[in-house]
Amino acid sequence: MAVSPARSVQHIRSVSALKSNLGSPQSSALDHAVRLIHRVCCFAGSADLIEQIRNENGGAAIRSAIKRHDTAALYDWLMSALSYQGISDRVAYEYMERHGQATWSDLEYKLARLVNCPKLKSYWHFHDCRYDKTSRTCAEPCHIKQCPLPTHHLRNGRLNQTAYSLYLFIRDIADGDLVGWIDSRLKDADDPTVADRLGRMREALIEPLRQVYGVADKVLTMALSCILLAAPKDRPRWIEVGGSMIAIDTLVHNFLHRTGILQRFHADHFYGAGCYQHGGCADIVAQVAGQIDARAFNPRFPAVFPRFVQHAIWRYCAQSGLDVCNGNRIDDRKSCANIYCRLYSICYRIRLSNSE
Repeated sequence: MAVSPARSVQHIRSVSALKSNLGSPQSSALDHAVRLIHRVCCFAGSADLIEQIRNENGGAAIRSAIKRHDTAALYDWLMSALSYQGISDRVAYEYMERHGQATWSDLEYKLARLVNCPKLKSYWHFHDCRYDKTSRTCAEPCHIKQCPLPTHHLRNGRLNQTAYSLYLFIRDIADGDLVGWIDSRLKDADDPTVADRLGRMREALIEPLRQVYGVADKVLTMALSCILLAAPKDRPRWIEVGGSMIAIDTLVHNFLHRTGILQRFHADHFYGAGCYQHGGCADIVAQVAGQIDARAFNPRFPAVFPRFVQHAIWRYCAQSGLDVCNGNRIDDRKSCANIYCRLYSICYRIRLSNSE
């Protein structure tokens, strides 16, 4: 839903007022980014984003699982979400439909039996398992015939390792209670006296989970954000932190490149881990979100809502969204020539082929 022109003009003025006392190259880069992305939010921002997340893709089931501290249900949902990384959603979905997925109850049953492999003793022992589905090799080849890990028909051996690493993390680090662990981590990190309160709470969850084998930042932040935003309303920390999480996919990264935002921040990089490093795509989107009052799009939104801003960029680009800024519409060997794009007059239109 697009924001009304009157509210758009009003908010652009408020941003300009905030920026009027800044004149450094970095502030100029931020001003350029805010101008572009605020316009994107007006055209592509979802005013019902939180309700969508809370009511779609299993949101009601997630909320119920949180209330019951149902670790098994949350694990199963997480494993489904993590199975979509590295391949198209359609292919991942169809594979899971044919072959199923790893579930908490299945791993619990198999690990309760006599397991000789020393890698499966604990989360810490599991490091460097190295199971490969194609060659059926691992770091403990003498135990592989009796090992339960290869018995799951997942899309690749990496996912088999992810399934066991995540299970052992929840069992050994979170003491079998994922909801209690999240509650505790957020409470301990919540310090209203620090400047980046939400950042501290966000990292309190992401940093340890980042060590789970095979979990990439993009899919981790996306999955966690969905769980946190779907939480019951008596857990305001969950909803706050979920709204602050940013998932950078190729569409968002390429948008930041084409529009000149990365160039203006001196932050050119290849898509991947660099997007989440200091000064990368996620940092830039977070800075921009800090200058856009999301309440202009929905009064019930938090004032600073990075997930809304990131989702607006994605929706502006995605074929299933507004389908404007993507490789199907733009010949990336050249500068974008779409004069009908509503950003055309302020976009740098930098081609991707030089750096991608």
